[in-house]
This record gives sequence, C-alpha cells and structure tokens, in this order.
Amino acid sequence: MKILKFGGTSVGSAERIKGLLDIVNPSERQIVVLSAVSGTTNALVEIGQAYLADKKDLAKDLIKKHKDKYEDLIKELFKTEEGYKNGKSLIDSHFNFIEGFANELFTSIEDKIILAQGELISTALFHFHLQEINVPSVLLPALDFMKIDEDNEPVVGYIGEKLSAILAKYPENTLFITQGFICRNSFGEIDNLRRGGSDYTASLIGAAIGAEEVQIWTDIDGMHNNDPRIIKNTTPIAHLSFDEAAELAYFGAKILHPQSVFPAQKYNVPVRLLNTMDPQAKGTLISKEGAQKGIIRAIAAKDGITAIHIHSSRMLLAYGFLRKVFEIFERYKTPIDMITTSEVAVSVTIDDTTNLKDIIAEVEDFGTVAVDEHQTIVCVVGDFGMNTHGYAARVLDAVKHLPIRMISYGGSNYNISILLNSDHKIEALKSLHNRLF
Repeated sequence: MKILKFGGTSVGSAERIKGLLDIVNPSERQIVVLSAVSGTTNALVEIGQAYLADKKDLAKDLIKKHKDKYEDLIKELFKTEEGYKNGKSLIDSHFNFIEGFANELFTSIEDKIILAQGELISTALFHFHLQEINVPSVLLPALDFMKIDEDNEPVVGYIGEKLSAILAKYPENTLFITQGFICRNSFGEIDNLRRGGSDYTASLIGAAIGAEEVQIWTDIDGMHNNDPRIIKNTTPIAHLSFDEAAELAYFGAKILHPQSVFPAQKYNVPVRLLNTMDPQAKGTLISKEGAQKGIIRAIAAKDGITAIHIHSSRMLLAYGFLRKVFEIFERYKTPIDMITTSEVAVSVTIDDTTNLKDIIAEVEDFGTVAVDEHQTIVCVVGDFGMNTHGYAARVLDAVKHLPIRMISYGGSNYNISILLNSDHKIEALKSLHNRLF
C-alpha cells in the first residue's frame, strides 16, 4: 500500500480537487492524506483568536467570509443536484458548528477543535466528489486512529493497531481518504501535530502499517539544491538519504516538514517528493540508500533566528555549567538550533522566542548576555564524514566577504552551518551556489 499526501494548494480549488484523480489511481490500494484547502487553516486561526479575545462579532464576520469562499467552491465542484446538496449540507454543518462556539466558554481546547474543521471539510469534499463520479472510496476519520501521548509524541504502535483493524474491514476497497494534521491527545481530546503536520501524518501512517512508499505531493518538483525562489537554475535532487533530507528540512527546505523524516527513517519507508502541477517529473526519493560519498548536495536557509551569547568566567574549568544553562531552555521548552563554545563563553541560537525574556532573565544569573535578532542559519548539506577534507574551506571561502556570527561543523556528518545577519542571506545563498555547484 502507498500513502499519498496532498497539501493545501493541491486541494486549493475545485479544479485541483478534480485533478487529484490524474494522480490517484483508484485501482491501486492507497491511502490519500489531505490537508485543509489552502487558506483555511489561517482563517480558522483568526476565528479562534477572535473567540479567545471575546470578539464574537468579529468571529461571526470571519466565519461568514470564509464560508462564502466554500460556497463558491462547491458550486464549481459538484455538477449534480445530489452532489451539490451533499456539499452544501457539509459546509452548513461545519460552519454552524464553528459559529456555535460563540455561546460557550472558549479555551485552547475549543480552539483546536475549530482548527480540525479544515481537514474534516477537505476530505469529505473529495469523498463526495468521488461519489458523484462513481469512484468508490472509504473516508477514514483520522480521529479514530491518530494519537499522541502526554509528551505530544505520536504513538506509532497504537496508530498501526487501530488503522490496520479499520482497513481489514474493507478488503475489497482500494482507495481510502483521511485527514492530515489532526489527532487525539492522551486525554482523548481533539488535538493536532502542529503546523505542517499533514506530512507528519503521512509518514506516521506509512511507518505504522509498513507502507511500500510515502508520497508527498506539493507544487514543486522535489527538493532542490538551493532555494528556487531566490536562486535561478536550481535543480531537483534525484535521491537523498534520510539524514540529508532531515537536515535540509530542519534548516529551511519548505517542501518537507522536518519531523516527517524520522518515522519513515526509523521504519525504513521510502519517501518520494512529487509535483502536483507536473506529475511526470521525477521529484526526489528519500531512502536509506540515498547518500553519495564526498558530495555536497544542497543549501538551505532558516530565517527568524535569535542568537544568545553568554560570557562567564564561571565556565572556566567548571563542570555542570552547560547543563545548568541548557536546563533553562528545557524548562521553557525552547529548542536550540546551533551551539558554539569557548573556555569562557557559549553561544546558542533559537527560533522560538515566546519565552525569550524569561530565558534571558535566568541566563543573566550566569554572566553577561548579548542577544542578536534577525539572524539566518545557512546550512550546507552533504557528506562531511571524518575522512572527507576541503569542504569546510570551500564553504567558508564562498562567504569570506560576509560577516559570520557563528559556525557549526563536526556535530553531524551531513552539514556545515553558518549564522549571519538576515540582511546577508541572499548574498550568502548566491555566493555558496556559485562556489559549490
């Protein structure tokens, strides 16, 4: 069985929903994972924020505005009276449900319930469309089998057990449709896998049932060797290893959600990145065998980075110092991207500044603290194992005319990362591309 995931742009209009059958093969056993229609999640976030701020009139206006968009979509999608009736009933039901929260106490729990409506709508619309054109399909509610634990980590064993039991009820069916992003938490409440989580859903399902392949369909033909929005003449990479893909996804390659690599890697399920707009393009295959020795594969950049520099004479010859510093970030659940140290200083970077003020207040107990905002991490990915040589010099030579704030090399066999001011990002990407490719 194959798992096919389609993002919001791939179901962003009636034409594109209809066009999914150009890719989905109803005669081949597969699970189709859908995101919400493009723009929907952002709209639902706005509605939830309005409710949380007790701005019920604003929420009502936002609901009507977004429902009107869906009214236009179903008019174009369905061509029979029965099909349109199903679509209209679906839209009315979900938006009336969302509007009903104006009469209730609204908390983060209700906010997550609202966020789930986008995927519930898109999957039902596709299912109804298939019904209208007499293509058999089964709609699988993700809330029946997708689960996270108390640490917000997916329970792969539970997912596999529940989903396998559901699939066994339909031995004659080949086409299954389910929601990305949404799940239940350890309390049984509706929750989600955070933004970008539809990729994660597809990977988790593939891992849980031992799928033949997970396909991530987007609007670009695979993972490129640099950012195609900035650099001309980039090329898609035919084959990557799981480790290389994970580095690129984490450090800015938007085509793939970073977390989605790890379940596939752990259970050795190949992931293929493909282009909905050009289904014949080869895209990128990510698998255990994808590495190429002694080759630089790609460049990625991650914006919105904040660097925290801690200078303290207490570090000198002291054990336990770094542990105490890192415990602060752990307490505030703030991941660290890069780390560099000297005898009396340590610098770290973060991309989540939600608790920055509190973190700084505690870190200042250890020494002098300086903060640099508006930074970018530029990551060069390839084979940088202990027996390779010269690559770090090539990378640094390419950006020698730019002020570099931090360098990370050796922590991984697969990347060299540099930190610089975001104003220099484009120049860094262009210079590295010209020098390395």
